[in-house]
Amino acid sequence: MRIDAHQHFWEYTRQEYPWIGPGMEVLAKDRLPSDLLPLIEANGFDGTVAVQARQCLEETSALLKMADEAPFIEGVVGWVDLRSGKVEEQLERFSDNPLLVGVRHVVQDETDDNFVLGPEFLNGIGSLARYNLAYDILVFPHQLSASIEMVSRFPEQVFVLDHMGKPLIKEGKLSPWESDIHKLASFENVSCKISGMVTEADWQAWEPTDFDAYMEVVLEAFGPRRLMLGSDWPVCTLAGQYGSVMDISVNFIRQLSEDEQADILENNPVRIYRLTPDPDEHGTG
Repeated sequence: MRIDAHQHFWEYTRQEYPWIGPGMEVLAKDRLPSDLLPLIEANGFDGTVAVQARQCLEETSALLKMADEAPFIEGVVGWVDLRSGKVEEQLERFSDNPLLVGVRHVVQDETDDNFVLGPEFLNGIGSLARYNLAYDILVFPHQLSASIEMVSRFPEQVFVLDHMGKPLIKEGKLSPWESDIHKLASFENVSCKISGMVTEADWQAWEPTDFDAYMEVVLEAFGPRRLMLGSDWPVCTLAGQYGSVMDISVNFIRQLSEDEQADILENNPVRIYRLTPDPDEHGTG
C-alpha cells in the first residue's frame, strides 16, 4: 500500500484562500477527493494524508469529514490554535477521531523568525503528545534554526518536516540549508517529507535532475526510515502534473533496496502518523 503523505483539498473562495494570488489561477477552483482519486490510482498509490491549507478549526472538521467519506484518505494533519489558552479544549474536541494524526501551523508566513519559540506556541506543542499527534513543520530555510531549537525542547514529540524545509532550488543553493537539515535530522524524533520541490524550482523550466542534490541531502541526513513521499497536490500543479511530480521522488528512491523503498512509500507514514490503513474502519464513499 503506497501512501502519498502530503496533499490538500479545498472548496475555493478568494476570501478563504488569499494566498492563491496572481499567477496561481490554476489553484483557484475546488479540489476535492473525487478529483484526486483517479490521479493516485493511475500512479500506483493507494492512500493519502490530507494536510490543512487554512488556519481555522472549520478546516480540520471539513478534512475529517472528507476522510470519513473517502477511505483512501488515511489521515488528516489539521489545525488548532497552538497559541490559544484553549488549545487543550480544541484538541479534546477532535480527540475521539483517529483520523486526526497531526497538526500544522503555516509558520512560513510568520514574519518573526523565532515564532515557534514563543511561549504560547511552545505550550501548544507541549500538548500534542498527550493526543498522539505529530506536528508538521512548515518553514523556509531561514526559519530552520528556530525550528531546531524548538525540536530540541520536545524529545518525545513526533515532528515531520514538510517539503524538506523548502530549499532554494531555483537558485541552486545548498548552504546553509544543508547544514541545518543535518542538525534537525540529528534528533531521532524528526522525519522528513520529500515533497514540495517543483514549486521551489523554476515552474516553467525545471528538469528532474534539478532535485537530485537536495534529495541526496535528506536521504543522507534522515535515512530511509525517516522519509516519506508527498505530492503536495494540487499546489504542485503550479509547476507540474501529479504523475510527473511523483515520478521525481519515486525514481530517485529506486537506488535503494526494496525494503527501504517499502519503508518510504508505506511503512514510514503508517508508523510515523500512526495510520490505520483499513478502508473498513472509516467511511464508505
